[in-house]
Amino acid sequence: MSAPFELTLIGIGTGNPDHLTAQGAQAMRAADLILIPRKGADKADLAELRERIIVGVCAETGTRPPRQVHFDMPARRADDGYLRGVQEWHDAIAGRWQAAIASVRPAPARVALLIWGDPSLYDSALRIARRLDPRPRLRVIPGITALQALTAAHAIPLNEIGAPFTVTTGRRLREDGWPAGADTVAVMLDGGCAFQAIDPQGVEIWWGAFLGMEEEILIRGPLAEVAGKIAETRARARAEHGWIMDIYLMRRGGGR
Repeated sequence: MSAPFELTLIGIGTGNPDHLTAQGAQAMRAADLILIPRKGADKADLAELRERIIVGVCAETGTRPPRQVHFDMPARRADDGYLRGVQEWHDAIAGRWQAAIASVRPAPARVALLIWGDPSLYDSALRIARRLDPRPRLRVIPGITALQALTAAHAIPLNEIGAPFTVTTGRRLREDGWPAGADTVAVMLDGGCAFQAIDPQGVEIWWGAFLGMEEEILIRGPLAEVAGKIAETRARARAEHGWIMDIYLMRRGGGR
């Protein structure tokens, strides 16, 4: 790839086409190429959902959808430490992006990727993009975050009055326990129901999966009472769909 190009990361929220901003829709229509990841047969509907969003956005203005190129997501190694595994995984993904872009002739000037949620929150696309050579001109279009979708679905505020909150991952919650000094904790990327590893006394939880989609599932209540229900519901939904995207908020003191 001899000439630099513009790479636009477009936040698409939780997959509901209505969550896409007008700015994001405009960027899709202006792209020469949109890269679409494939994550295996059990997650094929994630790629299909991206494709439907693109087609729908272009149909609104009668424009032709931009070219789309699929690439296979590499597997992440877990046998050599978490951080090293993630770094190697990002290198591999960057290589897939590079190869996909290089396969297109004439060379695209405007490339786009559709990012679940928002590119700035627990997403690695920005870090991966900086591994490309030559490094593209980066443009980021924000999307609705999973946190926004969760609190909207449950009709609750993210924070107590004038109080901070902590955003963490399931791995950190399991390894480190409840974050020190925090009354409100939002947990992302939790594939193992880490809320079951903490003391549930006095903790309220608001959990959601497939937020903003037809399959949306919501459970709330005292953690001691609903932890098992959430774990069972999550396992059942993941088996049914082959994948699941979920997030939860916990608050000590049962605040509303």
